Amino acid sequence: MNVQFSKPPVPTAFEHDEFDDHENVLFARDRKSGLTAIIAVHDTTLGPALGGCRIWPYPSKAEALTDALRLSRGMTYKNALAGLDLGGGKAVIIADPRQDKTPELMKAFGTHVERLSGTYITAEDVGVSPEDMEAVAEKTRHVRGTRATGLGDPSPFTALGVFEGLKAAASHVFGSSDLTGKRVSVQGLGHVGFDLCKHLHEAGASLIVSDIHEPAVQRAVSCFDATAVKPEDAHRVDADIFAPCALGGVLNAQTVPEIGAKIVAGASNNQLQTTEDGVALKKRGILYAPDYAINAGGVISIALATPGGGEQAVRAKTLAIAETMSAIFSRAEEANRPPEQIADEIAEERLNRRP
Repeated sequence: MNVQFSKPPVPTAFEHDEFDDHENVLFARDRKSGLTAIIAVHDTTLGPALGGCRIWPYPSKAEALTDALRLSRGMTYKNALAGLDLGGGKAVIIADPRQDKTPELMKAFGTHVERLSGTYITAEDVGVSPEDMEAVAEKTRHVRGTRATGLGDPSPFTALGVFEGLKAAASHVFGSSDLTGKRVSVQGLGHVGFDLCKHLHEAGASLIVSDIHEPAVQRAVSCFDATAVKPEDAHRVDADIFAPCALGGVLNAQTVPEIGAKIVAGASNNQLQTTEDGVALKKRGILYAPDYAINAGGVISIALATPGGGEQAVRAKTLAIAETMSAIFSRAEEANRPPEQIADEIAEERLNRRP
């Protein structure tokens, strides 16, 4: 007698803890190029879902799905809070950007983006360069951050917005936006993290830097007279401000009790691993700058730039991030609630006003 045991059902995106009424979740494969990708469209209430493409060697497809779902929802709120008529989406490609990325892989990704008929607009994110987006643009019109669509690389505007928001946080906590002598621990030295270091150095801050890529660390040490630490120690060091600029989930049950700074303000997406971690930060008297509010400069640049220009309008709206952050901090203090809850409310107020 043959006894057959059925495999337990594999959880679908609908059953995932991070599923939040997403409108569309696409699992994309291309054997020839090696592409394995997930494109998540969260909400198109305000317009097409705009969000970058991230390339990362996720340990599992489940972790890639978690990132895609969380990041796409974050883009909905980011775009709403920034006052953009755009929804939220995100793409993740499971690959090592230093070893597996090829023009063919990016073109294959572009083909899948085109099949979504404009409901998702892609752009660069972690592991993706402006040159990669040019390859994507060969296969789809629904791409931003290229030479043909405006200002190209959005990372300088992301860094500028984080810098302005960080100064607003300093003003709220220390009574002044002057960063002279302030110790800032920057974790992650990619395009955005390095540009942020440049702004901070020019503003007179003392830098502590970390990254998993040692050449990036040495470059920052040389350029900014920075002190290098291991990435896993970046949150623990004696600093005034901790600026996470790598991957998400850095604020969690293990790290929050160890944070040595009075402010957390950085460029990473999804910094809070859970909502409880934001509450824990507040209980410790640490001001958290909601990530999707402070790092909106990049999406502003790819949304508002026009072919051949638009930098003045982009810069003005990016500088206004400081006002947005100040409003969030003040409203949170008045309500005695964590800032990320207030940021969510402001974004949801705009989403709910849309017919």
